[in-house]
Amino acid sequence: MGLTFTKLFQRFFAKKEMRILMVGLDAAGKTTILYKLKLGEIVTTIPTIGFNVETVEYKNISFTVWDVGGQDKIRPLWKHYFQNTQGLIFVVDSNDRDRVTEARDELHRMVNEDELRDAVLLVFANKQDLPNAMNAAEVTDKLGLHSLRQRHWYIQSTCATSGEGMYEGLDWLSSNIANS
Repeated sequence: MGLTFTKLFQRFFAKKEMRILMVGLDAAGKTTILYKLKLGEIVTTIPTIGFNVETVEYKNISFTVWDVGGQDKIRPLWKHYFQNTQGLIFVVDSNDRDRVTEARDELHRMVNEDELRDAVLLVFANKQDLPNAMNAAEVTDKLGLHSLRQRHWYIQSTCATSGEGMYEGLDWLSSNIANS
């Protein structure tokens, strides 16, 4: 009886840890999102060469978030971060209509990797504050998300500078990683 109670207590109250990989094309807003989640404020960023890693505490969950640079020359390095990834956040600049096909190609290349087969996918349709930004439905269509039949995915409209939508995305991630 005591063991059962202990397991129940740990399930509901113990801090959970989750490994999250955040990728996307360069200038999508990954680093801004990471530090808005970590610090609650906007920081001045420069293009990420390599990676940033931070632990983000949210609702008794410790998310270790790996923000990996998105320039085309360093995208081949993304695969080195796949191992043990439970959740994948793919950040899209919703205002960048010229490169959404490139974003789709990179996303589909990644989700077909064997090491990411069990990772849930959260797409942040970022920069929703910009007047010409595609809405979440349009980003879903342009990225071909409905074709990802064997993948548990969700798209969340976000604005990294205001923080809008980011915690809703983390809520989805936490409940879906816990259930996977």
